[in-house]
Amino acid sequence: MPPASTKAPTTTVGADPDDRLAPSSPGYRRMSFALFAAGVATFALLYSTQALLPAVSADFGVSASAASWTVSAATGALALCVLPLSALSERHGRRTVMTASLVVAVVVGLLVPFAPSLEWLVALRAVQGAALAGLPASAMAYLAEEVRPKALVAAIGLFVAGNSIGGMSGRIVTGWVAQLWGWRAALAAVGLMAVVCALVFRAMLPKARHFTPGSLNPRALAKTVRGHLADPLLLRLYAIGALFMTVFGAVYTVIGYRLVEAPFSLPQGIVGSIFLVYLVGTVSSAAAGKLVGRLGRRGALYLAVTTTTAGLLLSLAQSLPAVLLGLVLITAGFFAGHAVASSSVSRTAKTGRAQASALYQSAYYLGSSAGGTLGAVAFHSGGWAGTVLLGLLAVLGVVSITLYGTRVARAEHRLVLATARH
Repeated sequence: MPPASTKAPTTTVGADPDDRLAPSSPGYRRMSFALFAAGVATFALLYSTQALLPAVSADFGVSASAASWTVSAATGALALCVLPLSALSERHGRRTVMTASLVVAVVVGLLVPFAPSLEWLVALRAVQGAALAGLPASAMAYLAEEVRPKALVAAIGLFVAGNSIGGMSGRIVTGWVAQLWGWRAALAAVGLMAVVCALVFRAMLPKARHFTPGSLNPRALAKTVRGHLADPLLLRLYAIGALFMTVFGAVYTVIGYRLVEAPFSLPQGIVGSIFLVYLVGTVSSAAAGKLVGRLGRRGALYLAVTTTTAGLLLSLAQSLPAVLLGLVLITAGFFAGHAVASSSVSRTAKTGRAQASALYQSAYYLGSSAGGTLGAVAFHSGGWAGTVLLGLLAVLGVVSITLYGTRVARAEHRLVLATARH
């Protein structure tokens, strides 16, 4: 584990490494189901208002940019809190921090439907996002300690699948419930769904057997973070993740407004069902490894950028099938780019991988927060074309960073060859 604490190795004294969870064991299946449920709850709660923004705007009489803060406040708070809460789990344990985070987020989720004003709604969503920050990094650390190395990728995949399913199902549920009973009932439905997931998580998650608590060492944590932020390659990867998420956050925050207006005039339930497109992201992120094998990391990023750009341009059409195809391409490109950048962080960081991943998640969710807010402002100013322009500028940023990285890599390669000749 990272040098942010003075903890001993992650296996307990006298423990056989082979007693960690394996796919054939009942404990592994319980753990997988528990973390899948936690992943569903996390993303269902985090983005619960995104499909409801037109209804929130109408109820409170506010603009799209004002309503978008109900999403941006949650993702922004998560981005700010993920690093300190991941460090806190080094002292108090992954299971404890995950449980506390989920309980607080669920309790707030049950209060959110009763927010008397937009200001209260934004404040509650910020608290909810801060609470949820304790789950992602702690879950990854728990898996690394409790699961056999050969089964780790599959275990992480199930947790990520829970995230994807939670994000998609939460939006679909809120869309249809809002159409029948209003946005407050929709948020209540997501809160109740999260209660069930939290109970399943706590009942099913096996107790940690390979966690050794350590004392928090703020100086060591700060040193590790400074080291990561001084690494040019890690900084480029953080920026790429943030920019890709800016595109994604902008598009999916605003798309509901576009689809409920003319010429589409879709009902709320259908708009919520648009998020089924997320399934495309599940496929493209899984295929990212093969793309990197064939094209290299930068080649895979260029392909992701090209796909996202094509989707943005296609979404400008006044035809619903063309818009839907554009969303498919944007989603596929985003998830592929995110998978390449996030996996490269763990490979690049030689020490403090948990902190490196937490910093990536911070950049990623800051990008989501910025994209949601700026995308809504752009939509208010210039319509859907304004949101697309913002997305294209973010994509241009990814291209510029990747081109710069290519030049740096070539220069380093030439230097190595020159040194070898001499």
